[in-house]
Amino acid sequence: MRVSEALSEAPSSGVGQPVSSNFLASIAGRLSSIGQAILAFGQDDTRFREVIEALPAAIYTTDKDGRITFYNEAAELMWGRKPTLGDDQWCGSWKLYWPDGTMLPHDECPMAIALKTGKPVRGVEAVAERPDGTRVPFAPYPTPIFDASGELAGAVNMLVDLTHRKLAEENAQRLAAIVTSSDDAIISKDLNGIIKSWNRGAERLFGYNSEEAIGRPVTLLIPPERLDEEPSILERLRRGERIDHYETVRRRKDGSLVDISLTVSPIVSADGRIIGASKIARDITERKRAQEQQKVLLAEIMHRVKNTLATVQAIASQTLRRAPADEQGAFTARLHALSKAHDLLTSDKWDRAPLRAVVGAAVEPFEKERFTLEGPESWFNASMSLQVTLALHELATNAAKYGALHNRSGQVHLTWELLDVGRLKLCWRETGGPTVRPPEHKGFGSILIEHTFEEVH
Repeated sequence: MRVSEALSEAPSSGVGQPVSSNFLASIAGRLSSIGQAILAFGQDDTRFREVIEALPAAIYTTDKDGRITFYNEAAELMWGRKPTLGDDQWCGSWKLYWPDGTMLPHDECPMAIALKTGKPVRGVEAVAERPDGTRVPFAPYPTPIFDASGELAGAVNMLVDLTHRKLAEENAQRLAAIVTSSDDAIISKDLNGIIKSWNRGAERLFGYNSEEAIGRPVTLLIPPERLDEEPSILERLRRGERIDHYETVRRRKDGSLVDISLTVSPIVSADGRIIGASKIARDITERKRAQEQQKVLLAEIMHRVKNTLATVQAIASQTLRRAPADEQGAFTARLHALSKAHDLLTSDKWDRAPLRAVVGAAVEPFEKERFTLEGPESWFNASMSLQVTLALHELATNAAKYGALHNRSGQVHLTWELLDVGRLKLCWRETGGPTVRPPEHKGFGSILIEHTFEEVH
């Protein structure tokens, strides 16, 4: 057999690039034929050198005494050095170790064993150390070469770099440890919804052990009223979509229901096909309970604020009963504006309110159709939302008394823009109203407006 025939399946990937396990297995199975071809045609065969040098796998040969007679570029790269032909023996590595770190003498390496016993060596691994100190894990395939009379003539060896496989194994072990120790339930399933893996977190959350869950449909965990969720999830997975923090309800082994946050990601095979999904389910029961408690607390706070404002209004009505009606009305309107601002805070989040809602609530009593509101959505913190609500109420009140809202044709244009983090530009512009003059003195409203927008700035 010629070398070109023995290596007819050589790939075109470059030296030093990872090669497929199928190709390496094919070459390993043909090492005896390759050795015979080398023996028959020698290293001076041009085709021999071209093919062997093109191989991404490290290959070298020795004579019957173990002296290296040939090596290709991939072997040189693996060793990190150029052995001296006819002088270096057994292997071109600078140093050799067993996988556990024990020193491996060259005359006890797999190539030496193959030459001494006359038998191929398979199923072992070793580590080569380069002169620069880097280490390369590899699997050797030393194979004796015999001449036509059956006498040992030398050996050929292929060294398979296991670096990528070792890294993959380490990453897989690291990932497995994370999955095993995670408090979250981590489950994998195929595209038919059949459970393929089940960690301890899943066992704690749902009550089934891995033997009870693996091989069964994931609908095992879905309450009857939510079974329509699974087909939708599978369809999105087939499209390669990821589902993040999907809040839903699942059923435990004992029949009880649990609130969870679900993250689902496609599992992709080496050839790019979506073959299943991984699911991470987090128990959010405590968070849901805390949210419910917060709602109850906020409702109680709102109730107390309303009662306090009502009490203030009642006291003010008695205290100001001799005051002019317009002053009483202005005070009452301010209390109503403050009440609306509190409503915005307690209806969603106590610590902030949406800017557009704050503006809308402030101008609601003043013919909203005569206002133009433009600007991006943003949020005010609790303190600022109360101040801005009162300030806009004062601006609208002044417009109704003296400005654009005093007649039937005036308009108010209220716009805002975000300048940078923490800064907002708000513009109140009136058109179509009567001519106005600066006030002779500043009242409560003017002071409130100036103070508020100094704070906003």
